[in-house]
Amino acid sequence: MTEKILEISKDLFLNLGFKSVTMDEIASKLGVSKKTIYKHFKNKTELVTAVTNYMFNNICVGIDEICERKLNPIEEIFSIKKMVMLHLKDEKSSPQYQLQKYYPKIYASLKRKQLEIMHETIKDNLTRGVQQGLFRAQINVDFIARIYFYGINGIKDQEVFPLTNFSMNELTLNYLEYHLRGISTEKGVKELNKQLIEK
Repeated sequence: MTEKILEISKDLFLNLGFKSVTMDEIASKLGVSKKTIYKHFKNKTELVTAVTNYMFNNICVGIDEICERKLNPIEEIFSIKKMVMLHLKDEKSSPQYQLQKYYPKIYASLKRKQLEIMHETIKDNLTRGVQQGLFRAQINVDFIARIYFYGINGIKDQEVFPLTNFSMNELTLNYLEYHLRGISTEKGVKELNKQLIEK
């Protein structure tokens, strides 16, 4: 039952936002009483924490599976972007922004975990890109990895990038192109253009 609650809550939170979804709506969608949910989660904050961890873990598994395929680093970035968009339903309700605004402690904890996991993945991607001649040899891998992390999170700030003006898919695609054009060799730009056509 716990996984079912997490799955249904995740879909509601992603489509409608963390703030607006009530425990009554979750119970109604599950076809159970609120009491049943409270047997598993003592309040909404605990449920939001569990759902964000659940989503984070699922995305981490997806990233690991893509990395195991040993794609070239540019193709890998686009494959990860596609998988994350599927998991987050194109982020129509800007879940990360809502977390930051209404559940700042949960957001801070999630961001720390994201940095720990993603930093190593991005550094590995950049290092392999340099080795394969796709990225410029002189890039500072640690610096670029951190800039990438903050950039990919920064585009989710609705005050700067309102979803009425940009879809999350469009924002992410534009950011990936911006990031990759800045570090790619001529060979890398060719691969980037190929991925942009295939997107």
